[in-house]
Parts: sequence; C-alpha cells; structure tokens
Amino acid sequence: MNWRINLAIVMFGAVVLCGCQQQPSEVAAAGAVQAVDIPVGPIPGPAMQPPEQKNPFGQNSVALMEGRQLFVHYNCSGCHGGHAGGGMGPSLRDPVWIYGSSDAHIFDSIAEGRANGMPSWGNQIPQEEIWKIVAYIKSMRTPQEPEPPE
Repeated sequence: MNWRINLAIVMFGAVVLCGCQQQPSEVAAAGAVQAVDIPVGPIPGPAMQPPEQKNPFGQNSVALMEGRQLFVHYNCSGCHGGHAGGGMGPSLRDPVWIYGSSDAHIFDSIAEGRANGMPSWGNQIPQEEIWKIVAYIKSMRTPQEPEPPE
C-alpha cells in the first residue's frame, strides 16, 4: 500500500514537471484554459474622460487684449519670448503642443505647471486671468491676435 502512495506522488510530480515545461501555445493546443488579464475597476474610455473645459472668454476682443497685457505683466515673455515665439521656453505660436492645444490643456499647463521648467501659476494667478491668457495664446496666428509681431 505504501508503494502505491509513493507511486501516486511520483506520478503527480511527473505530471506537474511535464506541464511546467510546455509552452503556452502547447498548453492551449492541449485544451488547457489560458489566463486572461481582466481589468479591475472602471475601464477608461470616452465615457470616463472629464468634460472639456471651455474658455468663458473665447474670442472676446477685450479679453484677448487683456490676455496680452497679462502675458506681459506676469512675464510669460521671459521664457516664451515677447510674442511667444519661443526662448528658454517653447514657442506658443506653432501648431505642435506637447501637452495638448485645447483651451483646457493650456489652462492646465499654466495652472498646474509642467515638467522640465513650466512652473505652476494656479496659486498666484486668478482663474479668470488664466482664461484670458489662454484666449490670447489661442488667438496667436489669427487675424484676432492683439499686437501681432511684425
């Protein structure tokens, strides 16, 4: 009887060792069930994205001019250049944006800052003024841009 237990243990060990050395495709071909990653929690997608913030000032010509003045007042030109063509910081006039070019993305870049040099201004500049700066930045390269470069 003892030899039967030993034989069962040896057989079980052989089955385990043989099963461990098979490739996943061999295991699947043999009819075994493959593991599948199942996400835990909500699946990110369009329904999970926060609603896009809209600039309350849009293309308001007065707000664009105030945004230009705020851009100069807060010395944004110290990094981005006098008309935001670039300097120590990137150009804000070109169509390529690392962190997104929507109003909400630009607002977040100003308010929260970005890695590699853009400081967070959200505690120093009121939201209304940030939105006016965003409106000014978005007006660049358009006929509505106040004081465009020559």
